[in-house]
Amino acid sequence: MKAEDIKRILIIGGGTMGRQIALHFAMQGCNVVIYDIKEELLSKALAGIQKIAASYVRLKRITQEEAQAASARIKTTTIAEEAAKDIDLVSESVPEDPVLKGKVFSLFHSLCPPRTIFTTNTSTLLPSMFAEFTGRPEKFLALHFHDLRTNTVVDIMPHPGTNEETINVVKSFAKLMGLIDIILKKENSGYVFNAMFAAFLGSAQTLAANDVASIEDIDRSWMGVMNMPIGPFGIMDSVGISTAWMVTAYWAQQTGDAQSQKNADFLKQYVDRGELGQKTGKGFYSYPGPSFRQPGFIAGHNT
Repeated sequence: MKAEDIKRILIIGGGTMGRQIALHFAMQGCNVVIYDIKEELLSKALAGIQKIAASYVRLKRITQEEAQAASARIKTTTIAEEAAKDIDLVSESVPEDPVLKGKVFSLFHSLCPPRTIFTTNTSTLLPSMFAEFTGRPEKFLALHFHDLRTNTVVDIMPHPGTNEETINVVKSFAKLMGLIDIILKKENSGYVFNAMFAAFLGSAQTLAANDVASIEDIDRSWMGVMNMPIGPFGIMDSVGISTAWMVTAYWAQQTGDAQSQKNADFLKQYVDRGELGQKTGKGFYSYPGPSFRQPGFIAGHNT
């Protein structure tokens, strides 16, 4: 299969990233199917996509007509057999659990055509952790997106069993889709940017978990010194505290590092209260209108 032959995309998981990926591919002319386990999740996904598309129109990135055309190319289903029909490429964005990812890929291996390329959007896991469960490890790699609302960088990370043809097709396809491809020579947890980013967020978590400084002061320090509009805890609210917790907890378990476990326990308090960040209206800050966006925050006038 050539990159030009990839026309039908399956997005597994209609969460924050699944929505952005679906809209981007639809804007580039692909037909997209979003699969999730509940209709209510798919309804939220479509509503989220409409919201993103509307913001693109306001920013004049696309016209209203282009937004409507892209939305029309996106379908949803809770039926796996229907989702897998005639799919050229799969993009998986389910929670950061290698066992769950393996089960999902195993299911779709039995349903997708033999030509279908499987990709994972995992943030920190390695493709080799669940490659064998895909049933087609030679046609499997990581195609990892960041925030498509602000950038078009993607990481392409094969595992040792990925064949060169798959790597080349995905690389060419990324370019066709207007994406900036970063090719990893070998597997690395967190890819390139996320490896640096995880260390940044982890250091902020450690400061808070050890009660060195308040969440607000940690953010104020970063924002003030680096002249940035948002700090690490504001960023975690945007990413989703549950995602930050799952990643931190997983690696704490894998490494046995006591500080990482303390950081995971600190984040878990927010998860247990349902305070997951921007998407729930409350996390480290309250939304809309979080205090770090208000005039005087860095100076400490409203902390």
